Amino acid sequence: MTETVLRVVIVDDEEPARMAVRQDLEAVGGVEILGECANGFEAIKAVTELKPDLLILDVQMPKLDGFEVLEVIGREVPVVFITAFDEFALKAFEVHAVDYLLKPCSIDRVREALPRARARKALSVTPTALRHAARRPGSPLERVIIRDGADVHVLPVGKIDYVEAQDDYVSFQTQGRALLKEQTLSELETQLDPRRFVRIHRSYILNIERLAKVELYAKDSRVAILQNGTTLPVSRSGYQRLQQLL
Repeated sequence: MTETVLRVVIVDDEEPARMAVRQDLEAVGGVEILGECANGFEAIKAVTELKPDLLILDVQMPKLDGFEVLEVIGREVPVVFITAFDEFALKAFEVHAVDYLLKPCSIDRVREALPRARARKALSVTPTALRHAARRPGSPLERVIIRDGADVHVLPVGKIDYVEAQDDYVSFQTQGRALLKEQTLSELETQLDPRRFVRIHRSYILNIERLAKVELYAKDSRVAILQNGTTLPVSRSGYQRLQQLL
Protein backbone atom coordinates (compact mmCIF):
# COMPACT_ATOMS: atom_id res chain seq x y z
CA MET A 1 0.00 0.00 0.00
CA THR A 2 1.31 3.45 -0.93
CA GLU A 3 2.41 5.52 2.06
CA THR A 4 0.44 8.71 2.67
CA VAL A 5 2.44 11.81 1.82
CA LEU A 6 2.53 14.22 4.75
CA ARG A 7 2.27 17.92 3.95
CA VAL A 8 4.59 19.59 6.48
CA VAL A 9 5.39 23.10 7.72
CA ILE A 10 8.63 23.63 9.67
CA VAL A 11 8.68 26.34 12.38
CA ASP A 12 11.90 27.45 14.08
CA ASP A 13 13.39 30.87 14.68
CA GLU A 14 16.87 29.59 13.75
CA GLU A 15 17.53 29.04 10.05
CA PRO A 16 20.20 26.32 10.56
CA ALA A 17 17.70 24.34 12.64
CA ARG A 18 15.05 24.62 9.92
CA MET A 19 17.58 23.52 7.32
CA ALA A 20 18.57 20.47 9.39
CA VAL A 21 14.94 19.37 9.76
CA ARG A 22 14.30 19.91 6.05
CA GLN A 23 17.30 17.79 5.11
CA ASP A 24 16.22 14.97 7.43
CA LEU A 25 12.67 15.01 6.11
CA GLU A 26 13.82 14.96 2.52
CA ALA A 27 16.17 12.07 3.29
CA VAL A 28 13.41 10.06 4.97
CA GLY A 29 10.92 10.78 2.19
CA GLY A 30 7.16 10.56 2.12
CA VAL A 31 6.69 14.26 2.86
CA GLU A 32 5.96 17.46 1.00
CA ILE A 33 7.43 20.52 2.69
CA LEU A 34 4.93 23.32 2.20
CA GLY A 35 6.98 26.04 3.84
CA GLU A 36 9.17 27.27 6.66
CA CYS A 37 8.35 29.82 9.35
CA ALA A 38 10.67 31.83 11.58
CA ASN A 39 8.16 32.73 14.32
CA GLY A 40 4.79 31.88 15.82
CA PHE A 41 2.80 34.46 13.88
CA GLU A 42 4.10 33.09 10.59
CA ALA A 43 3.19 29.60 11.79
CA ILE A 44 -0.42 30.54 12.50
CA LYS A 45 -0.69 32.22 9.09
CA ALA A 46 0.78 29.13 7.39
CA VAL A 47 -1.65 26.79 9.15
CA THR A 48 -4.57 28.99 8.13
CA GLU A 49 -3.52 29.31 4.50
CA LEU A 50 -1.72 26.03 3.72
CA LYS A 51 -3.66 23.53 5.88
CA PRO A 52 -0.66 21.23 6.51
CA ASP A 53 -0.95 17.67 7.80
CA LEU A 54 1.84 18.23 10.30
CA LEU A 55 3.56 21.13 12.05
CA ILE A 56 7.15 20.60 13.20
CA LEU A 57 7.30 23.29 15.84
CA ASP A 58 10.08 24.76 17.96
CA VAL A 59 9.13 25.46 21.58
CA GLN A 60 11.17 28.53 22.49
CA MET A 61 10.67 31.36 20.02
CA PRO A 62 10.26 35.14 20.33
CA LYS A 63 6.78 36.76 20.21
CA LEU A 64 4.83 33.50 20.53
CA ASP A 65 6.29 30.26 21.88
CA GLY A 66 5.31 26.86 20.54
CA PHE A 67 2.65 26.20 23.16
CA GLU A 68 1.01 29.56 22.50
CA VAL A 69 0.94 28.77 18.78
CA LEU A 70 -0.73 25.47 19.58
CA GLU A 71 -3.27 27.22 21.80
CA VAL A 72 -4.30 29.41 18.86
CA ILE A 73 -4.46 26.73 16.15
CA GLY A 74 -6.12 24.26 18.52
CA ARG A 75 -6.95 20.92 16.94
CA GLU A 76 -6.42 22.07 13.36
CA VAL A 77 -3.15 20.21 12.81
CA PRO A 78 -1.00 17.59 14.60
CA VAL A 79 2.28 18.87 16.04
CA VAL A 80 5.76 17.45 16.57
CA PHE A 81 7.68 19.64 19.01
CA ILE A 82 11.39 20.09 18.51
CA THR A 83 13.59 21.82 21.09
CA ALA A 84 16.99 21.83 22.73
CA PHE A 85 15.43 21.50 26.20
CA ASP A 86 13.86 18.38 27.70
CA GLU A 87 11.99 20.35 30.41
CA PHE A 88 8.98 20.84 28.11
CA ALA A 89 8.41 17.14 27.46
CA LEU A 90 5.67 16.84 30.08
CA LYS A 91 3.82 19.83 28.64
CA ALA A 92 4.05 18.27 25.18
CA PHE A 93 2.57 15.06 26.56
CA GLU A 94 -0.28 16.99 28.20
CA VAL A 95 -1.34 18.55 24.91
CA HIS A 96 -1.07 15.22 23.08
CA ALA A 97 1.73 16.21 20.74
CA VAL A 98 2.57 13.54 18.17
CA ASP A 99 6.20 13.47 19.30
CA TYR A 100 8.87 15.45 21.09
CA LEU A 101 12.31 15.68 19.47
CA LEU A 102 15.42 16.96 21.21
CA LYS A 103 17.95 18.98 19.24
CA PRO A 104 20.16 17.89 17.66
CA CYS A 105 17.79 15.10 16.68
CA SER A 106 18.91 12.12 14.65
CA ILE A 107 17.36 11.18 11.34
CA ASP A 108 16.13 7.97 13.00
CA ARG A 109 14.03 10.01 15.47
CA VAL A 110 12.57 12.02 12.61
CA ARG A 111 11.77 8.78 10.81
CA GLU A 112 10.02 7.42 13.93
CA ALA A 113 7.84 10.52 14.26
CA LEU A 114 6.29 10.41 10.79
CA PRO A 115 4.18 7.22 11.15
CA ARG A 116 2.80 8.60 14.40
CA ALA A 117 1.87 11.81 12.59
CA ARG A 118 0.07 9.85 9.88
CA ALA A 119 -1.87 7.99 12.56
CA ARG A 120 -2.79 11.21 14.35
CA LYS A 121 -4.14 13.40 11.59
CA ALA A 122 -7.39 13.50 13.50
CA LEU A 123 -5.63 14.68 16.65
CA SER A 124 -8.09 16.29 19.05
CA VAL A 125 -6.95 18.48 21.92
CA THR A 126 -9.20 20.48 24.22
CA PRO A 127 -8.55 24.22 24.40
CA THR A 128 -8.46 23.93 28.20
CA ALA A 129 -5.51 21.52 28.11
CA LEU A 130 -3.65 23.84 25.76
CA ARG A 131 -4.18 26.90 27.90
CA HIS A 132 -2.94 25.14 31.04
CA ALA A 133 0.12 23.75 29.25
CA ALA A 134 1.04 27.18 27.93
CA ARG A 135 1.59 28.43 31.48
CA ARG A 136 4.53 27.69 33.71
CA PRO A 137 3.41 25.39 36.55
CA GLY A 138 2.17 27.39 39.53
CA SER A 139 2.45 30.74 37.76
CA PRO A 140 -0.43 33.09 36.95
CA LEU A 141 -1.25 34.00 33.40
CA GLU A 142 1.01 36.76 32.05
CA ARG A 143 -0.62 37.32 28.66
CA VAL A 144 -3.64 36.14 26.73
CA ILE A 145 -3.47 34.88 23.15
CA ILE A 146 -6.63 35.68 21.20
CA ARG A 147 -7.37 34.71 17.62
CA ASP A 148 -9.62 37.14 15.75
CA GLY A 149 -10.12 35.82 12.23
CA ALA A 150 -6.74 36.03 10.52
CA ASP A 151 -5.35 38.26 13.29
CA VAL A 152 -3.72 37.13 16.53
CA HIS A 153 -3.68 39.45 19.54
CA VAL A 154 -1.14 39.08 22.35
CA LEU A 155 -2.72 40.83 25.32
CA PRO A 156 -0.60 41.39 28.46
CA VAL A 157 -2.82 40.88 31.48
CA GLY A 158 -1.84 44.30 32.82
CA LYS A 159 -3.75 45.89 29.94
CA ILE A 160 -7.01 44.15 30.82
CA ASP A 161 -9.60 46.50 32.34
CA TYR A 162 -12.15 43.79 33.10
CA VAL A 163 -13.49 40.55 31.68
CA GLU A 164 -17.14 39.81 31.00
CA ALA A 165 -18.75 36.40 30.53
CA GLN A 166 -20.69 35.99 27.28
CA ASP A 167 -22.14 32.48 27.05
CA ASP A 168 -19.24 30.16 26.11
CA TYR A 169 -16.93 33.12 25.55
CA VAL A 170 -15.23 35.77 27.62
CA SER A 171 -14.89 39.35 26.47
CA PHE A 172 -11.61 41.04 27.41
CA GLN A 173 -12.14 44.78 27.75
CA THR A 174 -8.92 46.64 27.08
CA GLN A 175 -8.30 50.28 26.21
CA GLY A 176 -11.76 50.84 24.81
CA ARG A 177 -12.01 47.66 22.75
CA ALA A 178 -13.40 44.17 23.31
CA LEU A 179 -11.67 40.91 22.35
CA LEU A 180 -13.61 37.64 22.45
CA LYS A 181 -12.13 34.27 23.35
CA GLU A 182 -13.78 30.87 23.67
CA GLN A 183 -13.31 30.14 27.37
CA THR A 184 -15.35 30.16 30.56
CA LEU A 185 -15.00 32.90 33.15
CA SER A 186 -14.50 30.31 35.89
CA GLU A 187 -11.57 28.76 34.05
CA LEU A 188 -10.00 32.16 33.42
CA GLU A 189 -10.40 33.07 37.10
CA THR A 190 -8.13 30.18 38.10
CA GLN A 191 -5.42 31.41 35.71
CA LEU A 192 -5.27 35.08 36.67
CA ASP A 193 -3.25 36.46 39.58
CA PRO A 194 -5.71 36.68 42.54
CA ARG A 195 -3.75 39.63 43.90
CA ARG A 196 -4.60 41.67 40.81
CA PHE A 197 -7.91 40.28 39.55
CA VAL A 198 -11.10 39.65 41.50
CA ARG A 199 -14.42 38.06 40.58
CA ILE A 200 -16.82 40.84 41.57
CA HIS A 201 -19.90 39.24 40.01
CA ARG A 202 -20.81 35.94 38.38
CA SER A 203 -20.32 37.67 35.01
CA TYR A 204 -17.34 39.94 35.71
CA ILE A 205 -13.68 39.78 36.71
CA LEU A 206 -12.09 43.14 37.51
CA ASN A 207 -8.50 44.32 37.32
CA ILE A 208 -8.37 46.11 40.69
CA GLU A 209 -5.84 48.61 39.32
CA ARG A 210 -8.68 50.04 37.21
CA LEU A 211 -11.03 50.53 40.17
CA ALA A 212 -11.82 54.12 41.18
CA LYS A 213 -14.49 53.48 43.83
CA VAL A 214 -17.36 51.27 44.94
CA GLU A 215 -20.75 52.84 45.54
CA LEU A 216 -23.94 51.62 47.15
CA TYR A 217 -26.55 51.31 44.40
CA ALA A 218 -29.50 49.95 46.34
CA LYS A 219 -30.03 47.93 49.50
CA ASP A 220 -27.25 45.29 49.58
CA SER A 221 -26.41 46.21 45.97
CA ARG A 222 -23.21 47.92 44.88
CA VAL A 223 -21.48 49.00 41.69
CA ALA A 224 -17.80 49.31 40.88
CA ILE A 225 -16.86 52.51 39.09
CA LEU A 226 -13.73 52.24 37.00
CA GLN A 227 -11.26 55.04 36.32
CA ASN A 228 -12.68 55.42 32.79
CA GLY A 229 -16.23 55.82 34.14
CA THR A 230 -17.47 52.30 33.37
CA THR A 231 -19.82 50.87 36.00
CA LEU A 232 -19.98 47.15 36.80
CA PRO A 233 -22.33 45.30 39.16
CA VAL A 234 -20.83 43.94 42.38
CA SER A 235 -22.49 40.97 44.06
CA ARG A 236 -22.49 40.45 47.83
CA SER A 237 -19.82 37.74 47.63
CA GLY A 238 -17.91 39.80 45.07
CA TYR A 239 -17.84 42.75 47.46
CA GLN A 240 -16.46 40.52 50.22
CA ARG A 241 -13.68 39.33 47.90
CA LEU A 242 -12.99 42.91 46.84
CA GLN A 243 -12.71 44.10 50.44
CA GLN A 244 -10.00 41.51 51.10
CA LEU A 245 -7.83 43.10 48.42
CA LEU A 246 -8.44 46.76 49.22
